[in-house]
Amino acid sequence: MRELIATVFNYSLDGLLADEGTEFWKFCFGLPENREPDDRGHLDFLQSAYAHIMGRTAYEGIAGAMTTSTDHPFAGILNAGRKVVFSRTLKTADWANTTIAAGDTREEVDKLRLGGDGHIVVWGGVGLWRSLMRLDLIDEFQVSMFPYVAGEGTRLFDGVPKSYQLDLVSSTASGNGIVYLEYRRPR
Repeated sequence: MRELIATVFNYSLDGLLADEGTEFWKFCFGLPENREPDDRGHLDFLQSAYAHIMGRTAYEGIAGAMTTSTDHPFAGILNAGRKVVFSRTLKTADWANTTIAAGDTREEVDKLRLGGDGHIVVWGGVGLWRSLMRLDLIDEFQVSMFPYVAGEGTRLFDGVPKSYQLDLVSSTASGNGIVYLEYRRPR
């Protein structure tokens, strides 16, 4: 069965996501890791995904950026890859290789998980992450923790189960102080 791996990027020490237009957003995208991601392991992880899933808002933002990009390392991977948008309001998806999942979230995820090994990358947004956590469907979190106290932004873990144990699998740091954390949900 395929695993769901949530990739949480631009996360601050005080538990906030970098909302567009904030100082934290500017800080994150001022670093080379965001401007020109070149970690071969991460690129291979994205390339080897069975599918990339996201909510409507994340889909619209990522599609807008990747379909017009000619040089971003994620563009080729995402433009060619299978994408599934979880939305009950989106009626069409123009980005190549994209389908819309408008049914019951658990049933839609179960359909994606069946039929093989590998992984499914969960890009977000926050509403989808929270829904998947409440349903206990995320198997792993890959979190990029930035050396920044944001003070403003969106809290990822609001409205999720009060008891949600995770086991640390690995942690590595970049030269810029970003800590990459990998957590698994014990099953």
